[in-house]
Amino acid sequence: MKLRGLYAITDSQLLAGKFLPYVEAALEGGVTLLQYRDKSSDEARRLREAETLRTLCERYNAKLIINDDAELAARLGVGVHLGQTDGPLTPARALLGRNAIIGSTCHAQLELAEQAAKEGASYVAFGRFFNSNTKPGVPAATLDLLDQARSKLHLPICVIGGITLENAAPLVAHGADLLAVVHGLFGAATTQEVTQRARAFKALFDI
Repeated sequence: MKLRGLYAITDSQLLAGKFLPYVEAALEGGVTLLQYRDKSSDEARRLREAETLRTLCERYNAKLIINDDAELAARLGVGVHLGQTDGPLTPARALLGRNAIIGSTCHAQLELAEQAAKEGASYVAFGRFFNSNTKPGVPAATLDLLDQARSKLHLPICVIGGITLENAAPLVAHGADLLAVVHGLFGAATTQEVTQRARAFKALFDI
């Protein structure tokens, strides 16, 4: 599977009361990867929701990624995304096998991305590029960093942080393979608008 296109990330607060309809609406619009991001400690609910998302992703030919929980990912046979505080990628790769998708948060540092590539990352994520509701105050990444990463790295590059339909095109032009979006996708007023936004993000890669 080519890791290119829209990378939708769930937000339990933003999606409260409309979680599954909005996620399915995004998948209908053409999501490549869907990350289940839930920081709560309710393990039974997290397992139940993740299982439901896995079934939905299979139906729409997308891949499910679990945020920060390699054990849950292993239980479901899906991918995982790890932040810098989650330790090296090597144990996750050993746990999930060589075919699993494993992503790594690299903030705005090329060195972190090069290290993640050595440890077996499937993709690296840089951000934030714009002011973000999800992660305010994180150091900003630049288009110049994206150009450097594109010339040095031989794996897909994901960009994150305040990405909207209005500001995403230059990121794709500078080599981003995956646009990771939370509010820019799920902040829509209706499920129809979620689907329209997903299609519009996807279309940026078809130019």
